[in-house]
Parts: sequence; structure tokens; C-alpha cells
Amino acid sequence: MRVPFLTRLLVGLAVVLAALIGMHGPAFAQGDEAAPVDPAVQLDTASKDMAKVHKAVADKNVSDAALQVARKQAQTAAATAEDVMGSYEKDLGDAQLKLKQLGEPTAGVKEPADVAAQRAQLQKQVAALDGQVKRAKLLKVEADQAVTAINEARRQQLGARLAERAPSVLQAGFWEALGDDLDRDLPALRGFGTELDSLARAVAPRAWAMLAGGIVLLLIACILLRRVLTHLSVTRIPAGRLRRSLNALGEVALRTLRPGLIAHGLVLALLSGATPSTRLASWLDTAEAIAWFAGFVAGLGAALLLPAKPSWRLPSISDATATRLAWLPRTLAVVSGLGWLASRTASLLDAGEATTWLVDLISTLLLMAILAGGLGLIARARDRLSHHGGSGAAPARDEHAAVARQGRQDDDAQADREIADAAKDAKDADKAAAKADIAKAQEAALAARPMWLSVLRGAGWLALIAAGLALLIGFIPLAMFGMNQLAWGVIVLCSAYLLVVLVDDLFMTLLAPSGAAAAAAQAKDGEPAKAAGAAAQALPSQLARTREQAAVLLSGLCRVLVGFFAVILLLAPYGEGPLDLARRAGSVQNKLSLGGLTLAPTDLLWAAAMLVLGMVAVQLLKRWLTLRVMPTTRMDAGMRGSATTLFGYAGNIAVIATSLSIVGFNLERIAWVASALSVGIGFGLQAVVQNFVSGLILLAERPVKVGDWVSLSGVEGDVRRINVRATEIQMGDRSTVIVPNSEFITKIVRNVTYGESLGLVQFKLPLPIATDISQVRETILAIFRAHPGVLPAPAPNVQLDGVDGIHLILNVTGFVNSPRAAYGVKSDVLFEVLKQLREADALPLAAGPALLAALTGQGPPLPPASPAR
Repeated sequence: MRVPFLTRLLVGLAVVLAALIGMHGPAFAQGDEAAPVDPAVQLDTASKDMAKVHKAVADKNVSDAALQVARKQAQTAAATAEDVMGSYEKDLGDAQLKLKQLGEPTAGVKEPADVAAQRAQLQKQVAALDGQVKRAKLLKVEADQAVTAINEARRQQLGARLAERAPSVLQAGFWEALGDDLDRDLPALRGFGTELDSLARAVAPRAWAMLAGGIVLLLIACILLRRVLTHLSVTRIPAGRLRRSLNALGEVALRTLRPGLIAHGLVLALLSGATPSTRLASWLDTAEAIAWFAGFVAGLGAALLLPAKPSWRLPSISDATATRLAWLPRTLAVVSGLGWLASRTASLLDAGEATTWLVDLISTLLLMAILAGGLGLIARARDRLSHHGGSGAAPARDEHAAVARQGRQDDDAQADREIADAAKDAKDADKAAAKADIAKAQEAALAARPMWLSVLRGAGWLALIAAGLALLIGFIPLAMFGMNQLAWGVIVLCSAYLLVVLVDDLFMTLLAPSGAAAAAAQAKDGEPAKAAGAAAQALPSQLARTREQAAVLLSGLCRVLVGFFAVILLLAPYGEGPLDLARRAGSVQNKLSLGGLTLAPTDLLWAAAMLVLGMVAVQLLKRWLTLRVMPTTRMDAGMRGSATTLFGYAGNIAVIATSLSIVGFNLERIAWVASALSVGIGFGLQAVVQNFVSGLILLAERPVKVGDWVSLSGVEGDVRRINVRATEIQMGDRSTVIVPNSEFITKIVRNVTYGESLGLVQFKLPLPIATDISQVRETILAIFRAHPGVLPAPAPNVQLDGVDGIHLILNVTGFVNSPRAAYGVKSDVLFEVLKQLREADALPLAAGPALLAALTGQGPPLPPASPAR
């Protein structure tokens, strides 16, 4: 009953927060809802903004902050032009449709006055709207070009700044220039603080009270929501790593929302009083963005380390190491956020060059100290593990428990039981020696880090050393840029790791068979018998293999996409902040022209998705046809298989054609490609094409179908599958022979079960020449008639095949409903014939060798035989 109560409480808190953030009451009122703006006015405003953008771009001494403002104006103008263009195109289409309804005026016939007036008005409206549409299109192109030019200008400015050298901090010139700049910048900073203080004083006390209440409710909601998420993860999510991954994702979301919503509420409160200046409004927007970013960084690090919940931790690190590194994410978030805010403030205040150097120097030193501290802690933790592993002494119990969780794949409850068992063993003095040996082996495995991790750690130390040297010799912007990129790279890689683990756990849990996971969990619990049973139930089947393959493929595809976007963020054009780098991920929509073909990454992704989903849909439809539709028809099994296979071919061709059309291929290009391939087909692929065409003939003409008993070139067996290139034939010993399809078209094939063939039961029986042939004939016919598998028509027959020496040779024949049943019926009839003839003393048989020779048609002539007794 506790969870529903908490859920209802959370819903109420969410409603309150939503009301606080989005309310339009007196405290946060910004005026009544604005009336709809005329598209022409919007277009005029966008044109004026673009004039300012062109002026900023033409200025050779423009600052990076001014370029950022100009780029934002250009992007806004482009969006406005696109919206206005869509609105005008809709109106233009309506006007053209009305004009089309009037039709063309009849030559020599005067139109009514009202029709002529309406036609003139519509023509004038169409001309005006068409002009506005063209103007909007031109403005959008102009804005896009301006954004490209601004980005190029910023990259050039970045290159110039990185090559800029300031006086060394060890020289007096640096501090003298700083003193001169501070005399001018400190009053500007105090004026900016006074402006911010005035804005805060203009806020009504009611707004501050509501903000404080909202913050309290937000903190309570975050605490309760974390408990509810943990409870749901344990009770609702299947056992495995998925619950850990989702818990980490929830931790990141909660820790990001908490400072972000608080900063958003604070900005709303400040804006509810007086209207800030453009400079202060831009600073507030930056401060809110920094709060969101810092919360994400802190949440990401906390979700990966989780020092207070080791059983939920994703990376395989010890408890001691996670505890020592717990300060790193929070400190990195605060320092990077403050450094970003200080740099933005200096840019808005147009601070002096020396003041900017000082801000960059302090930010760089703090980042260097944080990253060096993190690398040092990681190195000391590894050295400590290596030292304990070499001496054989058991380390602390938390280290032992953390190492015992290495490679875990089951749920958190199982991990907690392992920790408890390890702690219990540690208290048992009789098992101290065994525990020390286990801890030694596990710590040695944990201490063995992969080579790439050592390379990354070495590269981090080299970057820190290079940044320190750059600071000493005066390349402060270069050192700051390197540290910012290093910190950004760590954030991007950690985010990519979390997403990769999440998608892998998600697909493997939802799609992969659960029998293997259950067997692993039971084996870990010490129940080998149940584990063996679970493993036996999880034996590979077609459906299980398909689900596992789909899980692996989808997981791999998502990993590639995550890696692709991570590389975009890491290798984006330099000189942009984290939010700008994130926006650059949208550049995948840009198109690439290759000859006459225009390729867009998004089109390639859609085509790949169409190809995968289409193939899966075709396979599902084939399965549905095979299991549900075809059994209800009157077609035989071979015809059903042929129809299903042809449907699969047609469906796959349609899916491939659709995917190619999404990319931009048309039938003309495909025809050219086919023409180019015809030369290769004529030389190297002739046999493949011949087999493919032969397979189509087999499926259409059906001289051989699935289930037939065929004999071809010494190969005899049942046709199990007719594929694109070859046919599978299952022999009598259960082995499979792969026969090219062209063999069935160009060679002689014996189809035993073609059409409605009957099976023939035939054998020869030798008898002494003195035997009562009539009585034997009646006995054999009676046995044939009594067998349920022998057909009454054509009727069984016993004929005298000949006289061989002193023996009579009888030729016995009968028919069954299928050639497959002939062998079994023949065996049954022979057993019964031999039994009844031997039981009748008056009906002697030939000797064993003679009988064998007669039955097989081989061997020497029948020797004399004595009557059977």
C-alpha cells in the first residue's frame, strides 16, 4: 500500500511544480497572450535582423560573443522565414485552386462583371503571395549562408586565439597589464552586479516565497521519486543488468532536473519583476544552461560510481576507488560551470585582454588540478591492488566484496547475497586462508587493466603536462582549449558508455532467450541440478536463435549509432561550447552529392531501417502464411512451400526497391547498374544466374517440389528445401546433399512420388517343383488381402515367373498408396508369408541360400532342397 501512496503524492507534487513553473499568475505574469503576428511583419523583422547580421559579419574586429549573437539572430531569421514560407505557400495553393475553378476566360465572350472582378482579385493575390514566398525563400538561403560564414569566422578566430601568446605569468609584464585592465574592468563588473541586484529587488516577495516553496517541493519529489524508481526497478524489471542500467539512467535524469529546474525557476522569478537589459538577459540564459549542464555532469558521474549502492554499479571498479572518486563529478561540474560562466561574463562585459587571460588561467588550473587528482587516484588504486595481490594479504572487506562482484550478470539481490556471504566468510577464522587465496586471485584479475585504458591514462597525463608548459610560456588560450576538450571528451565518453550499456541490456533482456540467464543465475546460487534443467530447457531452437540474433544485431546497430554521434560531438568544429557541440549533431541532415546521386545520412538511416524492418515483416508474413493460411487451402505441401518461397522473393525485392528509392535510386539508375553487371554476369556469374533461374523454374513449373522422393546422379532422398541457388536433399541416413538447381533442369531426374504415384510391393519366392502351387498362391493372396496397407485395386497378384532347375519361381506383386510405404509393407508381408509357409508342413520352401538368391536376384542356381518338416 506504500507505493500507491507515494505515486499519488508524486503526481500531486508534479502538478504543483508544473503550476509553479508555467503559471501565468500575477507573480510571473508577462502580459496577455500576444495577438497573431502578420507574416509580412515577421518577414520584415527577419530582414532587419539579417541586416544586423551582415553588418556584424563584415566587421573585422567583431568579438566571438557578437558572432554568437549574430548566429543566433540568423538561425532565428531562417526559422521565421521557413514558417512564413509555409504559411504563404498554403495561402498561395488555396488562391491558385480558386483561380483554377474559374477556368480560362472564353475568347470572344465577355465575362460577367463579378466573375471578372473576382478573377482579377485572385490573380493579384496569387502574384503577391508568390512574391512573398520567393522573398521568404531568398531570406532563408541568405540566413543559412550567414550561419555558415559566422561559423567559419569563429573557427578562424579560434585559430588566431590559440596561436596568441600572452606574457608568461612568471614575468612582471603580465601582472602590470592585469593591473591596468582591472582598473577598468572592476567598475564594469560592479555595475553589472548592481544591475543584477536591481533586477532581484524588483521581484515581488510573493514570487520569492513561491520559488522557495517550489524548491522544497522539488527536493522532496526527487527523494520520493528515487525511492519509487528503485522499488519499481527491483519488482517490475526482469533480473539482470537492465535494472542497473535503468537505475543509472534515472539517477542521471533526477540529478539533471534538480539544478536545472531550480535555475529555471530562479530565472522566471527574476524576469517577473523588471525587464532586464539585453546583456543581462543573455547572461541569465547562459547561467540557466550552465545549471542544466552541470547537473548532467554531476548526475552522470554519480550514476556510474554509486559509492553508496555498490551492488547497482555498472563499471567494474572497487568500492574504495568509487568512494575516493565520488568528489570528482561534482567538483568537475562546478568548476567547468563556473569557468564557463566567468568566461561568458568577461565576454559580455568586454573585459580587457589581461583580465580574460586571468579568467582563462584560473579555469585551466582548476581543471588541471581536478583531472590530475582523478588520474592520480586511479593510479594509486591500481598500485594498491597490485601490491596486495603480490603479497597475498587480504585487503579490506569492501574491496573483497567489490572484486567478488566482478563480471556479475544477475540482479542486485544476488549481488547483495554475494556481499553478505563474503562478509560472513571474512568473520570466520577457520576459512581465513581460503578467503585470502580467493581475494588474491580476484584482486589480480581486477588489477589487470586493458591496454587501451593504460594508453588513455598516459595520454591524459601528457595532455596535463603539455597544458602546464603552455601556461608557463604564455599560451593560455591554447592550454584552456586543451583542458576544455579533455574534460568534454571525458563527459562524452562516459555518456556514450552509459547509452551503450543501456541499449545492450535492453535488447538482450527483451529479445534474447531467458533460459541461459536463468541457468546462470541458478548456477550462481549453487543449484547445479536446476541450472542443468534450465539450460536443457534453453536448448537452441529456431525461434530462440532468431531472437538472440535480432538482439545482437539491434544492439550492435545502436552501438554504432551511439558511437557515430559521440564522434560527431568529439570532432565537431572547435570553438563551440558544449551546447553548440550538441547542436552540431544535427548536421547529419546535410546532404552529400556523388555524381548525379544526392545522399543524406538521414535518408541512409531511413533506408537501413526500411530494409531491416521490411525483411523482418516479410519473414513474419511468410511464417504466417506457412502456419495459418496455407494449411487451410487445398494445395499440397510442395505447392504451399513453392508459393511461400515465391512470396518471400517478391517481398524481399519490393523491400530492396523501396529502400533504394528512399536513398535516391530510381529504376533508370538500377537499369544502368544491371547493364554494367551484365558483363560480369556473362563471365564470372553465369553459373550463379543459371542456378537462380533454374530455381525459379522449379518453383513455377514444379517438376520437383518440397517433399518429393527424387533420384539424381546417384543421389536419392527427399527434397527438403528449394533455395535461390541450390536444393537440399535429405538422404536415408539423415545426411543432406546440396544439389545446384541447374542439375534438375539439365539432367535426367527420377521423381518417385511425382503426381499420385502408387507404391509397388514385389518379391520373388522360390519353391520346390513338387509344391502345390495353387495352395501357395491362395495363401499369399490371403496374406496380401489381410494387410491394411495393400490396396484392393489394383489387386495383388501371384504369377509363375519361371522354372529354374528343380524350383518354381513365383513373382508376387501388390500396390500400396505411396512409394514410401512400399518398403514397410513388403517387410510385413514377407514375414507373414515365411511364417505361414513354414508352419504348413505340406508347403516346403527352398533352402536358405536358394531362397536368398531368389529374393535378391543374385547368386548361383538354386540347388536341390529337401522338404521342410
